[in-house]
Amino acid sequence: MLDNIIKGKAWIFGNDIDTDVIIPGKYLRTKDMQVFADHAMEGIDPDFSKKVQKGDIIVANDNFGCGSSREQAALALKYAGVGCVVAKSFGRIFFRNAINVGLPLMEADVECNEGDEVEIDLLQGTVNVNGKVFQGNKLPDFLLEMLTDGGLVAHRKAQKNKQ
Repeated sequence: MLDNIIKGKAWIFGNDIDTDVIIPGKYLRTKDMQVFADHAMEGIDPDFSKKVQKGDIIVANDNFGCGSSREQAALALKYAGVGCVVAKSFGRIFFRNAINVGLPLMEADVECNEGDEVEIDLLQGTVNVNGKVFQGNKLPDFLLEMLTDGGLVAHRKAQKNKQ
C-alpha cells in the first residue's frame, strides 16, 4: 500500500539518464528482483545500491529513463528501495513502466542538493525541500489509485475482487 507522503534523502542525477545505466543489460536475463536491486544505477554510480536507503528519492533533470523500454529499470529502483523519482521529464515508456510496477514518480522542476531531505505529497503534487515547496504535475487520480494498489497487476486484482 502506497503512502501519499514520501520522505527521503535526495539522490541527484542529471539529464538523459538512460535505462542502460539504471540497470545494465548484463543483468536483464534474471527474474531475481534482488539482483536488479543490487545493480540499480550501477552504470552511473556503482555504489548506489549499497548507499541508498528505503524511501530515498531520486531527483533528476530532463528525460529520466530514456532509452530502451526495459521494465527492469523501474523494478531495479523499486526493489533498491527508492521511494519516488522526481524529474523535470521522463522517457514515456519508463513513466508507464514505473506506474505499472508501482514505483511512484512525479514531474517537477526541483532545486536541491544531494542528501537534502525531500518530502513528496503525491495527492497535492508537491515537493518540499528544506521548507521550499515546488509544484509538480499531479498524477491523475486513476494513476494514483494504480500506485496505491501496488501497480497495474495488483490494481487489476483489486478491481476484480471488488466485483
